[in-house]
Amino acid sequence: MKLIEPIYIIKQETRKKQYLQLLLLGDEQESMIDRYLEWGEMFVMFSTEAGSPIGVAVVTDEGDGVCELKNIAISPSFQRHGYGKRFIAYLCQQYKGIKQIMQVGTGDSVQTTSFYRSCGFHYSHTIPNFFTDHYDHPIIEEGKLLQDMIYFRKELNG
Repeated sequence: MKLIEPIYIIKQETRKKQYLQLLLLGDEQESMIDRYLEWGEMFVMFSTEAGSPIGVAVVTDEGDGVCELKNIAISPSFQRHGYGKRFIAYLCQQYKGIKQIMQVGTGDSVQTTSFYRSCGFHYSHTIPNFFTDHYDHPIIEEGKLLQDMIYFRKELNG
């Protein structure tokens, strides 16, 4: 599939749960999504051609000039075509001048950590056993049990 043009992104203020199926692609446990969904700012990416949502992202204010990308997901049929990078570039632009740093926590899988590095994020720190302590089921990515949360950060005003 080639990149569909144009796309547009809106800030979703209400009825955020209507995008639960997309949110679950980025965070597979609904109770964990519930922890940040209402107080986070949600953005939805649409394809003008398709007229339907193709991606979602939720960003929270962590204080001290830091925002956190809690969830980003692109519909499977649109993955690996540049939409995720475009979405992150958009979010960084939205928060530039408002926040100094965007951080993101993820599992230790090569595909995901490589993606964030390609978007300009750098390793920050690790929270040991985050996934095994906070999720009610094992999370497997790339054939590997996720245990630790790996955090990456990106300067927004640099």
